[in-house]
Amino acid sequence: MSNRLRRVLTTLLAGAVVTTALVTTTPANAAPAAASCTPSAAHPNPVVLLHGLGGNGPGNYAYLQPYLAAKGYCTFTLTYGQASPVIPVGGTVSITESAAQIDAFIQQVRQSTGAAKVDIVGHSEGAFQSLYGPKVRGYAAHVGKVVALAPPTHGTTFAGLVSVGDYLGLRPLVDQVLRDFGCPACDEIIVGGSAVTKLTAGPIAQPGVKYTVIASRFDALVTPHETSFVREPGVTNKFVQDTCPLDLVGHVGLAFDPTVAQMISNALDPAHAKRVICGFGPPL
Repeated sequence: MSNRLRRVLTTLLAGAVVTTALVTTTPANAAPAAASCTPSAAHPNPVVLLHGLGGNGPGNYAYLQPYLAAKGYCTFTLTYGQASPVIPVGGTVSITESAAQIDAFIQQVRQSTGAAKVDIVGHSEGAFQSLYGPKVRGYAAHVGKVVALAPPTHGTTFAGLVSVGDYLGLRPLVDQVLRDFGCPACDEIIVGGSAVTKLTAGPIAQPGVKYTVIASRFDALVTPHETSFVREPGVTNKFVQDTCPLDLVGHVGLAFDPTVAQMISNALDPAHAKRVICGFGPPL
C-alpha cells in the first residue's frame, strides 16, 4: 500500500475512533434489521444509514440517528465491511464485498418493516455505496431517496490530507490495522479505481430514485470537491457553504453538523422542508 493511501486510512480510522468514543452502545432507536421498528405514515420509508470507511454504524451516526429518530423516522444502521470482528471499524474490505452486505441488510430491513422501499443516507464511503448499490447491485426499485454526504463519486486525489491519527497520537493502532488487514477499498475509490470505474460507466442516477449529494468546500479528504457531485437529471447537488457560508465543516464533521442534519431532513421530506438555521460542524 502506498504511503499516501496509508495516510488516508490513518485519518479515517482516527475519525472513527473519535466518533465511536461518543457512544458506548447502539442508540435505542437504531434497531438492527431483525428488530421491530414500524415506519410512520408521515415517513413510510425506513432510513438506512451507511457509515464511512474506517467507521461504524453507531459511532458515525451518534448525532444524525437520534436527530432523524426524533423527527419520526424509523432508522437502521449496520457496520459493514469489517476486516476483523474484534476491531469495531468497517468499510476496509473490497467495495464489492461491502456492497453485497449492504444489499442483504436493506432486504432484511424491508422484510422486517414490510416497507416496499427504503431511503439511504450515506457518509463518505457509505455515500459512495448509496450510489453504487442501486446501480451495480440492481436494487434501485427498492430505494426511494438517496442522500449522499461527500461521496468520492468520481474518485479522489486525497490532496492536502493531514493525518489526524498522528495529531491524536493514534498512529500505533492505525499501523496495526494496516499491517494486519490492509485496505482494498482505499485502492478502489481513488481516481481510476475499479469501483469508481464501475460506478461511472454510464449514468449513475437510477430511474425512480431521487438523489441529493451534499459536499463541503472545506473537505480535506474528497478532493477536488466537485468530484462528489453527480451532474445528471434527478440529482440535486449542494455545497453546505452555498446555504451557510460561515460553516467550515470538514469531511468527518458532515455527520455531526446541525446545518447538514436539516439539509438531510429536507431532502428526505421535501414536501415539509424547513428553513436551514446555520450552525457549525467540526472542521475535521
